[in-house]
Parts: sequence; C-alpha cells; structure tokens
Amino acid sequence: MVSRPARMTPPVECVRLFDAAAGLDGVIAIHSTALGPGAGGCRLWHYDDVDGALADALRLAEGMSYKNALAGLPFGGAKAVLRRPAGSFDRTALFRAFGRAVEALGGLYVTAEDVGTTVADMQDIAGVTRHVAGLPPAGGRAGGDPSPWTARGVFDAMQAAAAHTLGRDLTGLTVAVQGTGNVGADLCRRLADAGARLVIADPNPARRDRLAAIHGAEVVHVDDILRVEADILAPCALGGALNAESVGGLKARLVCGAANNQLAEPAVAELLMARGIAYVPDYVANAGGIISVSAEYLGEDEAEVAARVAKIAPRVTALLDRAAQEGRSPAVVADEMAEEVIAAGAQRAAA
Repeated sequence: MVSRPARMTPPVECVRLFDAAAGLDGVIAIHSTALGPGAGGCRLWHYDDVDGALADALRLAEGMSYKNALAGLPFGGAKAVLRRPAGSFDRTALFRAFGRAVEALGGLYVTAEDVGTTVADMQDIAGVTRHVAGLPPAGGRAGGDPSPWTARGVFDAMQAAAAHTLGRDLTGLTVAVQGTGNVGADLCRRLADAGARLVIADPNPARRDRLAAIHGAEVVHVDDILRVEADILAPCALGGALNAESVGGLKARLVCGAANNQLAEPAVAELLMARGIAYVPDYVANAGGIISVSAEYLGEDEAEVAARVAKIAPRVTALLDRAAQEGRSPAVVADEMAEEVIAAGAQRAAA
C-alpha cells in the first residue's frame, strides 16, 4: 500500500501491538492531539511486514489530523493498522486484544471501522473499552456503519466540484469509480440516481458485477480504470492511485473520491494542476464517516451528523474558489487551512 509522505510534525505516540495468541500484530499511530483525542479507524489488511503497517499508519494518522481539523471536529488524528493473520483466525480474540490496547491508552485514541473491519468487530472492541465508535445506534443517537455518511459526503463534494469546475450537475456525466466496496457501492447508487453514467472497476468480480447489473455500469479491468474516457474519476479503493505515470494517462477533468491518501506523493498535486485536472483533496471530500463516528462518541444524534456533512459541499466550493483565485493547487491550500486550525488548537491548549 502506498500513501503520501508525512508533511507535518512527528507523531504524538506510536504503540506497537503484538499478541501472538490472539493473532494481533500492528500499530496505533497518534499524529496529533492538539484539537482533542486522536480519532481514526482501525484497518485490517495484508501487510508484508510490520514496517509496512507502521508506514501506512503514520500517513493515515496524519491524514486524519487534517480531516478532523477541516471538518471542525474536536479530535486530533490517529489510526490503527493491523496485519491480517494468514489463514483462518479468531476475529473476536484479535479485536478484544486490540481493544485492550486501546483501553490502555486511557482515551488518547478513539477507534472505529476502516478498511477490513466491521460493526461486529467494533462490538468486540467495545467489550473491553469505551473508546470506540461505529457501534449499532441506540436511543436515537448516531451510530452504526459510517460508510453511508462517507459516500454521502463524497457525492455532495462531487456535485459541488462539478458545478465549480465543469459548470453543470452530474446528469449525463461519466464517472469512473475505482473500488466498489461499502463506500464505492453507495456512491455508485447515488451517482446512478443523479443520472450519471458509471464505469467501474474492482478486484472482486462478484461484487463488481452485481453492482454493474443493478446500475447498468460499464465494467473495466482494475488496470484500466484510470485511463478510461470519463468526466470524473472517483478513487474509492486504497491509497496512492495517483502518481506521475497514472496522472499522465488521466482523461478525466475532475478527481473526487473516497480513498484516503490518493496522491502517491505531494508533487502529484502540481502534476494534476499542470494538466488542468481539478482535484478535491480526499480528506475534504470523505469526512462524512469520521463526522458520524465523532457524533456517536460525543453522544449526538443523526441530525448533528447530517448538519456537519452538509457543510462538506460549501467547503469544497470555498476551497476551489480560493485555489483558483490564488493560482495554487487545492491540495496545497487545503493543507494550509488544516494546519492553521491545528496550530490554533495547539496554541489554545498551551495557554
């Protein structure tokens, strides 16, 4: 897995996770607590070694700091990355062991779902710590799988960016969606309902073909999705899809998707700009999930979630306006905006 290099300060804390009996092997990276406890999901994935898991955790944690800051949430940035055991394993034992590690941090880190983890996993974690969200909703409060909120925010961001960049709504536009997991599939549904034409790719043929049958989408190989004729590219898989080579072959005029760390390195933002391709930074567009998670943890209801997610589209418009006026990449401008929020939080905490 490839993610962008770190840009800011060293992490507040990195916790090595290992419990051979439970199959636990990974790391918790807490990047910033300037705005509050570090919040970010728990990812379970196939990593070759713990060094790869650590590198991804650090980059993802930093991205969460930026995402939470721009979303106006009272949380810093963090991420847990776990190596998926080979063969069969006891998920309950693994996630209860992980939960004990979260509990030992005393509230410094709040976890939730991410790639490879589920609501059921969060329930196992909740058996040993209260510092977890993404649990089934109860008593009218926010909760449950946050992926629909992520998809909703990305869809709203894409609508706003299409209006700003292409001067039109999504009706009749071709959107190439890379990845049709929980978020990608929900985004495809929203796009189809809006009248967009879909081109999709996913390494899971059954999942991909089922979605294509429902929405009449064109299916292409995963190696070809970045080069298809499309108005908009929506990266919704793993990070690092946009690099010097892939950007050179893009035919889309706008990139807006749900994947974290879409740029293989920061310089790719300038390559997009040089080619006249508009880019909505991933952490601006995909904040819906962490907005839901934070509302659940704070005891808020879904109305609060909806109100915060509704701010994503105007935030995208304001960001693209500022970037255009200054002649700079939206990625650079968004980073600066997030860093200003984080720095102000650090000053308040030190006062």
